[in-house]
Parts: sequence; structure tokens; C-alpha cells
Amino acid sequence: MWEKRPVLFLILATVVIMIGTTITMIVPFLSVNTEADRIDSVKPYTPLQQEGRDIYIREGCNNCHTQTVRPLVSEVLRYGEYSKSGEFVYDRPFLWGSKRTGPDLARLGGKYPDAWHYKHMAAPRTMIPGSNMPDYGWLSDNPLDPQMVQRKMEILDFPYNADQISALIDKNEMDAIVAYLQKLGSDIPWRKAAETTIVGEITNPYAGASHADMEGWEKIYKSNCSACHGEHHEGDIGPELIGVNYEDDELFQIIFNGISDGGMPAFGSLGTDKVWKITNFLKYYNEEEGHKE
Repeated sequence: MWEKRPVLFLILATVVIMIGTTITMIVPFLSVNTEADRIDSVKPYTPLQQEGRDIYIREGCNNCHTQTVRPLVSEVLRYGEYSKSGEFVYDRPFLWGSKRTGPDLARLGGKYPDAWHYKHMAAPRTMIPGSNMPDYGWLSDNPLDPQMVQRKMEILDFPYNADQISALIDKNEMDAIVAYLQKLGSDIPWRKAAETTIVGEITNPYAGASHADMEGWEKIYKSNCSACHGEHHEGDIGPELIGVNYEDDELFQIIFNGISDGGMPAFGSLGTDKVWKITNFLKYYNEEEGHKE
């Protein structure tokens, strides 16, 4: 019947398609990035951070790293609170991505101190054994162009002042990308809120473990802690750990939740068993040699 009325069929088909398009695309687009979606704590990029973002895009970092945490239990447990649209109001273009050759970076800011990022960017495998990320140490040899950065800020209509532009004179591309990485997710106070409070008495399941037992736990320490605290606990990016004097439960909670203001990531994702093994290894492994670590 309809094939005998092609004009009417075309009109009805167009109406149906427009209704579907309106419901599935136009309405959702109108409902995002509104004033209601904005987050007061999210601020525009500074000149140094914005230049770092451009370098990040130029080097194709977004081809391996996403910048969005989906509302899935597994992702929230690994990366922190899921992403909200208000976090991306100053991202032009957005860098959500879809491929994770490397880990998601949406919650990277503040996870590590600046020194960690400088070493990781220069030689990734010194910080993360087995990483297939290229070395970017050469970024330190490329000075920034303050005038070009200023033009970008004006085009984006981001606020800046003369002091911020003048400060770029002594900066290089490595400084810029580290500043950008430290910005990611830092405007959202999710890390403190995500800390786990363990209710009740915390009992060390490995109290009294032998020195021989702890030798097997050294590998866990080296894989997760030695890049910052030294292979022999001597300290480097992080403080020296020889002679730590925390109680077992205190040290366990520090390792489990990290230090949100000190640039130490949480290691709760390792599981309580491994965290307890690290705790005991740090405190008691060298006890037989006459001191505790």
C-alpha cells in the first residue's frame, strides 16, 4: 500500500526519523553542559597546564590513555569516582578516548608527587617495570614559547595574568606536561572521600611471621614501593623507610588508603593480604639484623 504513495511514505519516514533523532540525540545534548552540570571546584587550565595538554595531544598520549571513569564497579574500585560531565567543561577537545593500552588518567592528579612524573616521563621502566611507554626525556630540551601560549589562552578565553606568562620563560615541555598531568581530576575531592575506614580492631594476620616467610614478600615491595622509597628502603622520591615507627594498624591504613595530601597512592587495590605482607616486611624484615624497617 505504502509503496504506491512514495511521497507520503517519505514524509512519514522523515517524521519518524526526526522523532527518534530528537529523543536519542537532541534532548540529551541539550541536557548536558548546562549550569546544573557545572562543578564549582572545576577551574580552567592555567597557561602552563594548557600548554601541557597541547603537548599531550601532540604526542598522541590519548591514543593509549583514556580520561574517563565509567560508572562500573570494577572501574570505580580501580580509578576512583566515576566521571561527571561537569569535569570536562574546559576540555577543548575532550580526551575521553576508548583505548587503554595504558591506564586511565582521569584521576591521576595528586596521585604521585611531581618528582615521580618527571622520572616516569623520562624513563617509564624505572618507575613501572615492563611498561611499553616510550621515553620522553627529550621534552626537557624544548623550551616553551610564552607568546604562543598566551595566544592560545586568549583564543580559549581562559583567564590568565602577566605573572603566569612571565613564569613560562624558564619552563620547558616536560614542566608543562607534568603540570597538566597533576591537574587531571585534582579539582574533584574524590580521593579523600574514597578513603576506607576500617571499623573494629585491625589485627595483623602475620604477627610473628619468620624472617624466611618475609623474604618472599620482598617482591611485592619492589613491584609497588621501591620506585619511590628505594630498593633497600633508603628513600628517593618518597621518604626513607628504615626504622618506621608506626603501629601495625597505622602503617596498614597508610598503605591501604595512601596519603592524599602527600602524593602517595592508595594500594588497597592489591588486597588486604598483600598490604599486610608489605606492612610486615617494612617493619620486621630486618629485625634480625638489629633494626626494624
